[in-house]
Amino acid sequence: MEHSQGKPLIYLEEHKLKQDANDYGLSDQLWDFERFKQQLQIVIVRNEDNEMEFDMIGVSPAIANAFRRLMLSEVPSMAIEKVHIYNNTSIIQDEVLAHRLGLIPLKADPRLFEYKVNENDPANALDTLEFELKVKCTRRNKESTEITNNDNMYKNHSIYSGQIKWVPIGNQASIYKENDVGPINDDILISKMRPGHEFDIKLFAVKGIGKDHAKFSPVATASYRLLPEIRLNRPVVGRDAVLLQKCFSPGVIEIDKSEQAYVKDARYDSCSRNVYRYPQIADAVTMSRVRNHFIFTVESLGALKPEVIFVEAAKVLKKKCRLFLDEIKGN
Repeated sequence: MEHSQGKPLIYLEEHKLKQDANDYGLSDQLWDFERFKQQLQIVIVRNEDNEMEFDMIGVSPAIANAFRRLMLSEVPSMAIEKVHIYNNTSIIQDEVLAHRLGLIPLKADPRLFEYKVNENDPANALDTLEFELKVKCTRRNKESTEITNNDNMYKNHSIYSGQIKWVPIGNQASIYKENDVGPINDDILISKMRPGHEFDIKLFAVKGIGKDHAKFSPVATASYRLLPEIRLNRPVVGRDAVLLQKCFSPGVIEIDKSEQAYVKDARYDSCSRNVYRYPQIADAVTMSRVRNHFIFTVESLGALKPEVIFVEAAKVLKKKCRLFLDEIKGN
């Protein structure tokens, strides 16, 4: 049995989840491609800079999770893979420094580069970006009166990602600009220094995927949750209405001029079951989740826009399906 509007629901009771008696989930549903195409919807709810929220409607958890995992692990990006340290007299150990540098996200568009076939091959313009970090901390004018401020006492006291300089390989200088390939943020702190500390480092960035190392993941996070649905079973007024409102996230339950509670926006309910703590209102609410309506949140690191990352994930999935079909036909 489904909701009157045709939505398959999972109900949130006090101590358990419950499906409708005649709703067997996905186990009894035969795959119907035409029906799937009719039901599938993708609705963009919010798209701001590097963060996007969209709804994927009419799909099974397997498909939703496939896109989540593809965006995290199999959409490529560029990241620093090799670090040649010629001089490091700071207090940071070489291996820790190399790890910190590898995690600095880069602006470079991975679609413009090829995968490196052999990691021992020399760098070339098609598969590698080269950078250098050459800085030395020295003491400023000793007559400075602001002796308590380290940045005024020392030059290069704080080393930031913006001090990493791009070194073009081959014809890269005629194709790219430094602003297009360098670190996404110039204010990522790499190290604190004192006079005598010095870096002389070369860095080599290549194309990779998050499945090999998290530094290649193009997203800071990619997650989904089911769409909440909240229904009031009876009028709730007065103090009970205020209590009911406090049981949910801000903006979910509001109170009208007649002091009666109503559901304003169930979308951002955080799955709280606080209402079951109060017997006087526990029976007033039915909380559920729509089983085939997924709310995705994708936060990009900045090299690719979230909508591009999703499209690239769809391309990866398409390629996997074709490979699978070819394997079946081959056998």
